[in-house]
Amino acid sequence: MSAMRIFVTSILACLAALAASPGNAQAAEPAPQTETANLTTPKQRLDSLFADLKKERDEAKARQVADRIRMEWQDSGSATVNLLMQWADKAIADDKKPIALDILDQVIALAPNYVEGWNRRATLHYQMGNYRKSMSDINRVLAIEPRHFGALAGMATMLSAAGKDELAMRAWQQFLDIYPSDRKAQEQLGELAEKLAGSRT
Repeated sequence: MSAMRIFVTSILACLAALAASPGNAQAAEPAPQTETANLTTPKQRLDSLFADLKKERDEAKARQVADRIRMEWQDSGSATVNLLMQWADKAIADDKKPIALDILDQVIALAPNYVEGWNRRATLHYQMGNYRKSMSDINRVLAIEPRHFGALAGMATMLSAAGKDELAMRAWQQFLDIYPSDRKAQEQLGELAEKLAGSRT
């Protein structure tokens, strides 16, 4: 193990201990939000945004709604976990994927129901060529949040690459049921439908 990874592992252990310490529970709480944001729970905000996404037919407006959903997913509700996610992003940007993986493992250990921890690790596994692990993490994402269109897109892409076109088509159909105006998903579904129709003639 490199000196850098040993250093990161030590820092992660300290943060985990800090997060688990009852005396420091206050430090892990999110920063106070505006009065408007406190009127609804994260689940209520997400439900409302998903309803808007499903009925929005303008592609640009739907993209804005999708971005707001992603922002909701990114906030873990823990200052410690949010910081670790920033570190993971920095490690990925610096092409230090093994370090990023160590950090995301810690994120998942600290917050096993935090959907974006699993999703980010699924994406990283995919980038590292660990397709089986990536699909396993995607399944965890969808168990926590079945409407996670990003995870569904990742699943469809991997299924298509594996030649499982019918399953990929189903994943894109699920995606479009949640996010109907996404043009790329529409195109992917259309291409798969044509390919499958051609293979049956």
